[in-house]
Amino acid sequence: MRPTAPLILALSFTLAATAALAGCGSGSGGGPETVKVVYKRSTDNANRFMDRHLESVKRQFEKAHPGRKVKLVPVQAPDDDYAAKTQQMMRSPRTAPDLVYEDTFRLGADIEAGHLKPLDDRVARWKEWGRFAERAKDSVRGADGHIYGVPDGTDTRGLWFDKAVFARAGLPADWRPGSWAELLDAARTVKRKVPGVIPLNVYTGRAPGEAAVMQGFEMLLYGTGADPLLDPRTRKWVTGGRGFTDALEFVRTVYAEKLGPDPSDALDPHIATRVATEWLPRGKLAIALDGSWLGQHWSGEGAARWPGWSGALGRAAMPTQYGQSPGKVSMSGGWAWSVPAKAANPDLAFAFVETLQTRANATRWCVVGAQIAVREDVAADPEYLASMPGVGFFTGLVRHTHYRPALPVYPQVSSAIGEAMERVTTGDATAAGAARAYDERLRTIADGAVTGG
Repeated sequence: MRPTAPLILALSFTLAATAALAGCGSGSGGGPETVKVVYKRSTDNANRFMDRHLESVKRQFEKAHPGRKVKLVPVQAPDDDYAAKTQQMMRSPRTAPDLVYEDTFRLGADIEAGHLKPLDDRVARWKEWGRFAERAKDSVRGADGHIYGVPDGTDTRGLWFDKAVFARAGLPADWRPGSWAELLDAARTVKRKVPGVIPLNVYTGRAPGEAAVMQGFEMLLYGTGADPLLDPRTRKWVTGGRGFTDALEFVRTVYAEKLGPDPSDALDPHIATRVATEWLPRGKLAIALDGSWLGQHWSGEGAARWPGWSGALGRAAMPTQYGQSPGKVSMSGGWAWSVPAKAANPDLAFAFVETLQTRANATRWCVVGAQIAVREDVAADPEYLASMPGVGFFTGLVRHTHYRPALPVYPQVSSAIGEAMERVTTGDATAAGAARAYDERLRTIADGAVTGG
């Protein structure tokens, strides 16, 4: 999941969430001609890309649909709090919005809870649906086979590296590691030759949440070629086998050899913000296993303007463990627009989605939101391809990407993985020991729906 900067005060979240609930209530000024749209406002107060985009689409929709209104209801909160608030809203017809922005990995839980309406009939009649990549469609498909959302972009992950630091370390500017061993060797070289610079950041532990589990651990796990987290045939969770243990061993090595940040920094919930706004712009980090969106922080209206970033940083794909086929690995997340089951105006809501997803609007959102395109026409659009240095590179990683299991218990599984990562990061457990502890928790979480790894 794309990390945000959780810098907002608890009071601010409470006020925003309370306002959002009030905005969705019966006294909100809505009605049969108003579509109420709930979305996540970034906790980074300098980031208002989504607000401006939706305001523009709102004006288009109201002009094209005389007499119809759009009520935008932002909820400014960290990801977990936003999910809890929208789930609370969707429980009652009185507070349910007509359209809600959903992190795709949480769809499974909301589907099982009965919060979302299937959209199969609507997308079947919508000509634009054929332009979406099949992997993107899979990300919004429930376990029952139905479609529960329209994705508006995705992301991929790879390695960012500081060319100046690499030059000082005698490493090549066109660095392309072919295996985990080559990646670790580069980090060790930086440690020897460029003191004072963090050689490699791999997010870890419980506090960073999905930043650690998805773009740290799962980037490693899916590069082993071993068992995935979930057996796609049996729909059972897989216990920690060889690949799981090898991924934890990689994390243990990074921190045991002091190739990563100090554990106190690595386990800080705000570390993603520090990577993007401090360590990389100030030349304090050599290699970052991170996301396609980082340039958004440094370009245009980003919070950490860095005019020279595109020339200062190189990009490389994360290699598979031994360089085995396909040689590269990535993870993708993304968000989607879903219609709550208790929405008062589902037809009007989907009409707003159609306006959101005109080619021009879909392209514009990918540009301003630093999204990786999920539509073939947007992926080929000149404005998109010229939007940010490296967008073509990260778009190319989509063919090597994996998605998290969109099942209701995944957030609990993710928490257990974060705990295993934290134990090897602090030295409290070996990789094998942390994997065994994960297995014990997994059997409880999955209630027996487990198979051996």
